[in-house]
Amino acid sequence: LQGIFVLGLPYALLHSGYSGLFLIILAAALCCYTGKILIACLYEENEEGQLIRVRDTYEDIANACCKKLSPKLGGIVVNVTQVMELIMTCILYLVVSGNLLSHSFPYVPVTEKTWSVIAFVTLLPCVFIKSLKIVSKLSQLCSLVHFIIILVVMTYCLTQVHQWSWAKFKLSIEFEDFLVSVGVIIFSYTSQIFLPTLEGNMKNPGEFRCVLNWTHFFACVLKTTFALTAFLTWGEETKEVITDNLPSFLQTLVNLCLLTKALLSYPLPFFAATEIVYACISRGNHSNYRSPLFALGVRGSFLLLTLLMAMFIPHFALLMGLTGSVTGAAMTFLLPSLFHLKLKWQKLSFLEKCTDISVFILGFLCSLAGIVCSIKGLLQVFG
Repeated sequence: LQGIFVLGLPYALLHSGYSGLFLIILAAALCCYTGKILIACLYEENEEGQLIRVRDTYEDIANACCKKLSPKLGGIVVNVTQVMELIMTCILYLVVSGNLLSHSFPYVPVTEKTWSVIAFVTLLPCVFIKSLKIVSKLSQLCSLVHFIIILVVMTYCLTQVHQWSWAKFKLSIEFEDFLVSVGVIIFSYTSQIFLPTLEGNMKNPGEFRCVLNWTHFFACVLKTTFALTAFLTWGEETKEVITDNLPSFLQTLVNLCLLTKALLSYPLPFFAATEIVYACISRGNHSNYRSPLFALGVRGSFLLLTLLMAMFIPHFALLMGLTGSVTGAAMTFLLPSLFHLKLKWQKLSFLEKCTDISVFILGFLCSLAGIVCSIKGLLQVFG
């Protein structure tokens, strides 16, 4: 919930004004809600009225919803969407790593793509990751680095408190710029892809709703505080990535921290994507597909694929925006609300049904707006 997207929130406030503060809070509430209803779809009541976990993955939920149409259609759609989103995220981390290294060492005569290859070499041990426990340790380190970055930026901002002025906030906003802000804010909260796996690995899954409430609450508080203090410090000069506003003596330190964060963030989406693909391939009765060597081959192929795509796809950021608008909105808003309505319709109150339908419509509009903006950007690039 506190990914690299957080560094773009001050820039989002620049283009959304006071409404951006409201959007940060609204996005937290909506993403927390869709996380809860997605997990609710994993459970069914038995004859005694007790909730029993009858599904394990996002794919199982999709298959349950589409079983009358086709037993495996829903799962295929969800798996393809998940893998696309996860691979794009991995590639983004590689691209960001190359960019950060080239900015941190501008006097070294090495291209940005070469820096990406160097970053890739440090990620080779990922092929040996077999369990979520290892990933969780790396993610814990990633969180620590993230808080160091936030602390450095906010400490500098607080030293500039004498320059703060609420007059920097806009009352009128441009519609297209506002849509960009909506995308940055909403997608800084997305985590639905990982939730079924995380909930299934908890010692006490009954506490998961409480975990969602507290994590989204604290994420919202931290995002709002960070975005507000940074924007009040730099105002109209706020850049897309707020660390670019820092003085040069702090920029190198923060860039190296960001590089560490990007590399530590890579294993989670990588592990999730390879687990989905490996599970799909090894589902048959062929013992060769369930061997440790084959699993190593799948992970190695994925690792190489992310490097090749990071190296050779032009205008990757725009393609990432287009893919994210489709897959991000689908996995975060559209599918959880649709599946919840389908599986729990008889037990939902009128208010719950209205809420799910509203979330679905909002997700559809966000996705549509993001697709239009991304395609427009690609058309401009290609003339």
